[in-house]
Amino acid sequence: MTKLCDINAAAREKLPPGFTDKSGIGVHYTDAFIKPMNTKLPDGTRVGCKRKGLKLTLTVGTKKGEGLMRRLQVGKDPVMMLQAALQEAAKAAGVELKITDTEILIAA
Repeated sequence: MTKLCDINAAAREKLPPGFTDKSGIGVHYTDAFIKPMNTKLPDGTRVGCKRKGLKLTLTVGTKKGEGLMRRLQVGKDPVMMLQAALQEAAKAAGVELKITDTEILIAA
């Protein structure tokens, strides 16, 4: 597995109830978490992750996958919803993501 990026530690500050969020899915946290994922791997492969509404799109080179922030199936915790959506997007793109406490690893 290759290191994709470090996790943005400031993203946790954007979690409700400490940060006002009317979305119910923690959009401010999600946006802050996925921003560092928009980068290049050491081999030059471009990686991008973006959110539009409830949908996350993960692009790794020419591979692309989508995942949904599913509040009813996963629960009300934005951290768990985001991780489930990222895993769903990675599976659809045919890559493997591993999220640790400090970094995100990828196997393309």
